[in-house]
Amino acid sequence: MPTRSRSLVAGLGLALLAAGLLTACATPAGSGSTPTPTSTSPSAAGSDDQAEEIEADVAWLDGGRMIGVVTQGSSTCIPVAGDVAYTNGVLEVELLDPPEATACTMDLVPRVTTVAVPPDVDPTQELEIRFTGDYTGDADVDGVPGLTGGGQTDYLPSAGWTGEDGQFVILTWGSSSCVPVISDVALSSPSEVAVTFADPPADQVCTADMAPRAVVAQVDGVDDDSEVTAVLTGDTFEGVRVPIIGHD
Repeated sequence: MPTRSRSLVAGLGLALLAAGLLTACATPAGSGSTPTPTSTSPSAAGSDDQAEEIEADVAWLDGGRMIGVVTQGSSTCIPVAGDVAYTNGVLEVELLDPPEATACTMDLVPRVTTVAVPPDVDPTQELEIRFTGDYTGDADVDGVPGLTGGGQTDYLPSAGWTGEDGQFVILTWGSSSCVPVISDVALSSPSEVAVTFADPPADQVCTADMAPRAVVAQVDGVDDDSEVTAVLTGDTFEGVRVPIIGHD
């Protein structure tokens, strides 16, 4: 188990130190999007060469150009995608711990790592994923008719169902240090989910990059066979309608 994960499980204290604005850079293609924490702390002492075995759920995003990998852990210590390769029908994704200076909160929540999908992957077909690096495991995601994948992103919001009942991932684009925060999710009709984001603080300072920001949402009562649209409001969104890819 990686040092950071072991420190969370064992409850070893991570002293949070007040810090100023952290400088963030644009997320490279093939990398996960990790929110920038507002404080840092030294990592716990010790090392462990053993990778952590994980269970993950996966959603298609950005029209099949990306996937969102949902794992459980600290909301501020999200695994980062490293090398990505598509070989013999299997997508191999290297999942790495975030930088050692990252402050880890003591919560346990679903969080998302975004992964750029190679252009030779067909998103209309089931995709098998194998994780390597600091985390190991396997996952798969059903293909979705109509997705094309490949090409450049249009930088528009997108959303996709994971394998968990009622769980979906929302992808937006903007500053990597100002990730939208969901305040409420509700089924407003059999075919619509109202997603409300919290208004950001008036004094919030955002880095001037353009990165994928992904969050997990949960809603109950969705018809498995219906096409559902997420309606985004709050933060910088004013009734933005986003079809949720795939099926619940």
